[in-house]
Amino acid sequence: MSIHIGAKEGEIADVVLLPGDPLRAQEIAQRFLHDPVCYNRVRNMLGFTGTWRGMRVSVQGTGMGIPSISIYVEELIREYGAKILMRVGTCGSLQRDVGLYHLVLAQSASSDSNVNRRRFRGLDFAPWADFDLLSTAFQVARERGLPVHVGGVISSDTFYQPDPEEWKLWARYGVMAVEMEASGLYTIALREGVKALTLLTVSDSLVTGELTSAEEREKGMLSMVEVALETASRVREAL
Repeated sequence: MSIHIGAKEGEIADVVLLPGDPLRAQEIAQRFLHDPVCYNRVRNMLGFTGTWRGMRVSVQGTGMGIPSISIYVEELIREYGAKILMRVGTCGSLQRDVGLYHLVLAQSASSDSNVNRRRFRGLDFAPWADFDLLSTAFQVARERGLPVHVGGVISSDTFYQPDPEEWKLWARYGVMAVEMEASGLYTIALREGVKALTLLTVSDSLVTGELTSAEEREKGMLSMVEVALETASRVREAL
């Protein structure tokens, strides 16, 4: 057992999906995995392990923000041997052609957080996704006919921005979407030498002001999780 994850040795797979919402982790496990077993209830941050087409898969809630996901990623890698970690979440679009329900694959993750500046002694570090996962996920999404975009995202510490126009600066430099965790995941994965990718479903647009309902977001989540699972399966087989 680690500090924040109550699993015993061997209870967590080397492939882990990482939704922010622990109830979303439960939903994914029940909908996609065969015989899912709950291995973690510490702080109600639910985690499950089951199988998908014969491949062992874990789904672990991470909470919101870089500090929260970093705790779980550190422990999953160091204490439980996770090798492929894939964030599955939502994002806000910063580009007009990145529409609602579209799939965004985060090639890199900028951030307004000071976490990496502290880590790199005031310097900026641009963390990136694993190329095998990124290229495979793009291929899988295209095979399924899904609208998919690859590029940079911004991992923000602030959900309710004090300056409602700040997003336009990121958009001007081609950043596709805003979310809150990818930078933390990628930085730790790169340091530890494991594979990581962030897949995001567009839930709202800062460009048009459009929003999706909870039910509509669930529909988009299903396609995203299917892409993540197929991607992990193909990449794992090639290792």
